[in-house]
Amino acid sequence: MGVRTGQNERPFRHGRRARSALSPTTEGRPLKTDLFSAGISLGSNVGDRLSNLKAARDRLFTLHQGEPETFLVSPIYETAPVGCAPGTPAFLNAVVGMESSLDPLALLDATQTIERDLGRPDDRAKNAPRTIDVDLLYLGEAKFTNDRLEIPHPRLLLRRFVLMPLVDILENQVIPGLGISATEAMTKLDSDEPVPPRFLDSW
Repeated sequence: MGVRTGQNERPFRHGRRARSALSPTTEGRPLKTDLFSAGISLGSNVGDRLSNLKAARDRLFTLHQGEPETFLVSPIYETAPVGCAPGTPAFLNAVVGMESSLDPLALLDATQTIERDLGRPDDRAKNAPRTIDVDLLYLGEAKFTNDRLEIPHPRLLLRRFVLMPLVDILENQVIPGLGISATEAMTKLDSDEPVPPRFLDSW
């Protein structure tokens, strides 16, 4: 199983997949039925990378509509830049699992608001260094494509820095919308990316 996080913070957890219907309330926060499992990738290679990831994680927790124990946080990995200019700083990457009743575009809007609030400009050049990436990987079994968003994420199964933390929170469970487990996807991965070391288990 995954590693419990947040030694002096919220008790973020690993290893349990989100459920689809929950009780009405928890800790004063409203819960809704018809919740969907959402996977969100976090990355940062500018400034205080760890603080950037923590800030994004905490903002996502405020959007989480499930029980606190179904908010899942992977370990952090330090990864070499992919498709970036020479000299680009290394990234810290992690994956968060949460539950949401939002539709795909509403959840995208929420993640982009987090990016802007944490200092990522709207006009950032592709593959330029950034304070934070907050990328929606999947939302339940939804298959959605328009000019702003495609889910499941079209490169989810091609990126080691996404799949490795995804294995930490899903293990042998099927990746929603893709019909393959995270573990099996890792065994089938054909990538030149170096295997990233774990940077931090508990954060």
